[in-house]
Amino acid sequence: MNTQTFVNKAEASGIIAFDFLDYKPTTEIVELDIKDHLFMGMIVKEKEFKESIAAVDYSVYNEKAVGIICSTDAIIPPWAYMLIMEKLSPYAVYVDLNNAETILLDLWKRRITYADLKHYKNQKVVVRAHTHHDSALYLLATGLLKPLVKSLMYGEIGLPKVIFKN
Repeated sequence: MNTQTFVNKAEASGIIAFDFLDYKPTTEIVELDIKDHLFMGMIVKEKEFKESIAAVDYSVYNEKAVGIICSTDAIIPPWAYMLIMEKLSPYAVYVDLNNAETILLDLWKRRITYADLKHYKNQKVVVRAHTHHDSALYLLATGLLKPLVKSLMYGEIGLPKVIFKN
C-alpha cells in the first residue's frame, strides 16, 4: 500500500496573501452630469441653473458616491459646484469632481490606506496579481506593507515574484 503524503508547498511556505478585492468599495457610484442643467447644454445662466438644480430629487443619491461631471466643454463657475454640493450633502456619502472610475479608485485607495494591516507584520506577504486593477493600488500597497512585512512579493502564493526581503 502506498503511504505517500501530499504536501501543499504553497500552504507550507507560510506566505499570506494581500488581495485588493478584500478592500474593494461596496458603495454604489453614480455620475451627475451638469450639462443637463445648462442652457443649451453649454451655458450657466444663473437663474435658470439655480431653478434646475432646485428641481432635482436628490434623495436618489442617498448613500451613494457621486461623481460630478460635465460631458460638454462648458465653463462652470465654482459657485455652481458649491450649489450642487449643498444639495447633495444630506444624501451622498462621497462627492467629487470626477468620473465614476476615478471615484472608485479613490475610494479603494482610502479603504486600503485606513485598513488595519497589523496582521501582516513580520509576515511573508504576496500581493495578489490582478491585471485589471490600477497600478496605483500596487504602488499604495507596497508603500504601506514594506515597513511591516518580512518579505513582499507579487503574484500568487505558489509562484510569487520577490519585490523586497528584509
